[in-house]
Amino acid sequence: MWRNLWNFFHKDNLLTQALEESHEMLDIDLTMFEASVTSLRSRDDGSVDVDLRGMDKRINKFEREVRRKVLTHLIVSGPSDLSAGLMLVSIIVDIERIGDYAKNIYDLACYHPRRLDGGALEPEIAAVEARTSHLFREMVTTIRESDQEKARQIMADYKEKGGLSYDCDSIVEKIVSGKAPDLTGATGAAIALYVRYLKRIGGHSRNIVTSVVNPFPRFRYREKESE
Repeated sequence: MWRNLWNFFHKDNLLTQALEESHEMLDIDLTMFEASVTSLRSRDDGSVDVDLRGMDKRINKFEREVRRKVLTHLIVSGPSDLSAGLMLVSIIVDIERIGDYAKNIYDLACYHPRRLDGGALEPEIAAVEARTSHLFREMVTTIRESDQEKARQIMADYKEKGGLSYDCDSIVEKIVSGKAPDLTGATGAAIALYVRYLKRIGGHSRNIVTSVVNPFPRFRYREKESE
């Protein structure tokens, strides 16, 4: 499906402009994510080097613009581009949600009185943090290149045992069940929230790459096995 969207780059139309704006939204998301993680995990005062609030407003504006341009294009061009338009409108919902979770991480940095340390679980937390960042970057590259094999790998790695989703749940389970006694009170709650935000950013990244291998009806679902 994403290859079909890329074909519109040879045309000067609103759907092409909307696709370009979705890519810009992803770039903004990545900047927001990295800045918020730095604020939470490396700084004691919750400071941040970019205007996260302003960037979030830009993403919201882009989302409205993409919807408007897709709708206008479909009204003018008719139903031939309907599937591509619906896919793009669906994708930007996940892109916008990633920006929201990046903002949530920054909010956590502001609420927590110092940089967030994972105590005994720090190696596991650092690992899922790194994997989320890697998955995010791989997703952006996969979308830009419409790389189906890379998309399939991302989809498999996120869900399988030992994947990002599984490891995030494992950390939360240890905190909630008392298996990490040094992480209690505010710090334990902050770590649990942080890990859940990382999981959701990974989940939305995985959702987006499904567009590379799936038609619109199977967007956000696993690829249908060949019969």
